[in-house]
Parts: sequence; C-alpha cells; structure tokens
Amino acid sequence: MQPDLRPDEDGATTPPGRQRPSVDRIALRGDLRSALPDAAAAVVVTALVFAFLYVRMESGASDTVAVMPFMDDPGTYWMYLLSQAFGWSALLWAWGTVMLGLMLSGPRPIRLPVSMQVLERWHRTTSLTTMALMFAHALMFAAELVRYETKLAWAERLWAGFADSFVPGWYDSGTGQIAIPLGQGALYLAIPLGLLFYVRHRIGANTWRRMHRFVIVVYVLSAWHTLLYGTNVWYGEWPRTVLWLLQLPVAVLLLIRLLRPARKAGRLGAPTAREGVTMQGWAARATGRLAAGAAVVGLLVVVVSGHDGGRERPAEPPATTPHAHETE
Repeated sequence: MQPDLRPDEDGATTPPGRQRPSVDRIALRGDLRSALPDAAAAVVVTALVFAFLYVRMESGASDTVAVMPFMDDPGTYWMYLLSQAFGWSALLWAWGTVMLGLMLSGPRPIRLPVSMQVLERWHRTTSLTTMALMFAHALMFAAELVRYETKLAWAERLWAGFADSFVPGWYDSGTGQIAIPLGQGALYLAIPLGLLFYVRHRIGANTWRRMHRFVIVVYVLSAWHTLLYGTNVWYGEWPRTVLWLLQLPVAVLLLIRLLRPARKAGRLGAPTAREGVTMQGWAARATGRLAAGAAVVGLLVVVVSGHDGGRERPAEPPATTPHAHETE
C-alpha cells in the first residue's frame, strides 16, 4: 500500500506515520503566510494615500478641510488621516477580491495569465488583507476620537471612542448616524463570511457556498459607507467619478455571473425544466438577474449624467465644530 502523500490545502504534504492536522487550521495558516506579500503591498498603498492626504491638508486643498475647517492641521489629526488611508486601501482591496471572486464563480475565461488555483489563492489572501484593513480603519477612527476627548477621564475616553466606532447606533452626529452603521455592518459581515471558508468541511460545502454569496453585500455596504462619509468624494469631482467608474466592472461581472453561472444548479432555465426547481427558487434567481441588470444600467446613467447625489463644494467654509465629524 502506498503512503498517503496527498497535498494539504496549503500545498504541504504529510509524511506517513504522522497525523495530519485539521484541514481548516492548515488552510488558514498557509493563507496567512501567503498573504504577507499582499499585506505588505497594502501597507505601502496605505502609506502613499496617507502621504497624499497629508500633503493636500497641508497645502489647503483638502476636501476634508473644506467640510470641516477646524481640521486644518495634519500634525494634530494624523490619526484621522491614517484612518482615511486605511479606509481607501480597504475599499481598493475589497474591489480586487470581489472581482477575483466573481471571476472564479462565473464562467471560466478562455485565457488567463495565471492558473485558476493561483486566482483562488489570491482571492483568499486579498480577502484576509481586506478584513485587516477594515479593522485598522475602524481602530484608527476610534483612536482619533480617544485623542480628541481630552476633557474626559481615560476610561470615559476609551469607552467613547470604542462605542462611537464599534457599537451600531451609538454615533449620533450628522451623516455618521447612517454611514457609520453601514461601515460597521460591512466589517461585522466581512469577518465571519470571509473566515467560514476555513470551516466549510464542518458546515458543508453547500451551506458555505450559499452564505458566501452574501459577501457582495459587504462590498455594497463599504462603497455606500464611502460615498456617504468620505469627504474626499463628497463633491462632484474626479475622485467621486473614479469611485463610480470602479463599480461598473463589478456590476458587469455580477450580471455575467448571474446570467451564466459556472454551476448547473445556478442556471435559471424554466421553473419546470428539471426536477427540483421550485417556482420560488426560480423567482429568486430571476429577481437577482433583474436587479443586477438594473444596477448596471443605473451606474451607466449616473456616470454619464454626473448626477449621483454628490454635494456642491461650498463657496465659503461651513461653520462646523470639532464635534461634527462628517467623514470616514
């Protein structure tokens, strides 16, 4: 009898006579190692975004200062700028991992520069990096709130920063009453939905696959949070246009994924075309395809018309106070 040297999920093999560790632990450990270069690239991108935001605030060209004039001091509000930088990196990585996921779950492209196994590994590692960036974004926002509340005792400052950043519905100022719960929802959905992959052998592949479909909701909440709360995209200028343009390939790939799913079980067909297809299931799939098609059309209209609900840049700086936080 030949020894069992089948590769584990992270590519390692187990010699005979040694018990192989559980699959979920091996896969997660291997993906964490594989994610190190990806995380390093994310740190570099975050540093570049931070430097860009810092220079713009120093020069007086910052959109954040246009919204909140009291923040015209990058040396004081550097943690706030770092929170914004982490937020933008998180959104960029979320965009990348969603694009990879849609490519993997839809019809296979004829030509790819790398194998499907490499794409799958990239999808997993970028997902892990995205979760870390989202948490860092929220953590730096909390740190800035703790730094600001100098009149409170340390315990009160820590609680205020934590509650405003991580407790849904606690933040009670301006646009943040809606935008912050959206961001919190994205974070609290991203972590379990992303990590469920590593316990799929316990919950079942079909259960994992059904739950993983809701990852697209995480991305929608993240983009919505940014459009509502990112001062860098409040006004109808090029950053907001770029953000909208980035949504087009996501919407198109989602539509293709729905119209031509890789798995036969996901194909629409007629409600009586094969055994096991219920009218409710068919209606749900048809609704999903219609919603994705409407989203693509809506995005095209928004980008072409330039009317997406963005604010006009004020001629005079608004009269805001340090308590009126209105950004990410």
